[in-house]
Amino acid sequence: MRFGYGTNGFTDHRIGDALAVLAHLGYDGVALTLDHGHLDPFGTGVAARIDRVAGLLSRYKMAVVIETGARYLLDPLRKHEPTLVSDDGRDHRLAYLRAAVEIGADLGAQAVSFWSGTKPEHLAEDEAFDRLAEGCSAVIEHAERHDVVLGFEPEPGMLVEDLDGYERLHALLGGPGRLGLTLDIGHLRCNEPLPVPESVLRAGGRIVNVQIDDMRRGVHEHLPFGEGEIDFPPVLAALDATGYRGLVSVELPRHGHAAPATARHSLDFLRAAAPEGAAP
Repeated sequence: MRFGYGTNGFTDHRIGDALAVLAHLGYDGVALTLDHGHLDPFGTGVAARIDRVAGLLSRYKMAVVIETGARYLLDPLRKHEPTLVSDDGRDHRLAYLRAAVEIGADLGAQAVSFWSGTKPEHLAEDEAFDRLAEGCSAVIEHAERHDVVLGFEPEPGMLVEDLDGYERLHALLGGPGRLGLTLDIGHLRCNEPLPVPESVLRAGGRIVNVQIDDMRRGVHEHLPFGEGEIDFPPVLAALDATGYRGLVSVELPRHGHAAPATARHSLDFLRAAAPEGAAP
């Protein structure tokens, strides 16, 4: 299996240093969150910084996925706002996602991943889904022009928080092939009624991006491996059985204070848990 690590878990490192550490440890790729510290799509000199990251990825022979979960990039006061379902500022989120698509194309990304956002309390669910579908349609159109694969991530607590929600959105959009699924293994334990391996098999061929972390039922807290409730060998065997061959990227955004040690432990754990003979 091909393992990656999320740069949102390396926020105390420069992007070049983060990639160097991950390459040294033996990671196959990186899940790159577009944010202030690593690759700000709205900053000055962005083209030169994209070229620099592309050069580093080539030097280290690392694959990349683009993540768009920056906490305060769009609003310094409101975490993850605005979103595609917000009352205002949806165009700002859309500009961010379009920029992510363009950067994904420049870097040859496996996928560009994004999520719905949290529904405003006053808004009816059907109306929120209509807003989301409108925004997703625009992102899909942009991705078509740039030949980029999109991965939509169900996120606990957001409008689309589980596989049922993803399927509802996908159907509302007319079943676009361009909009695949970003599957977070921890979220399956947190939210889904089925055992995690069964949820992985349910997702099946729609998976275009995988995030991996430990978690407990009903608690949305990304935990290092062994600190939650997930039994990983059956999960990775199920993932291998789906035919997924992209990156499986560690998602530990609150462990930047110990990023190199956490990344080392995570890779050792995943290699031990992966099924023997899993296709590379």
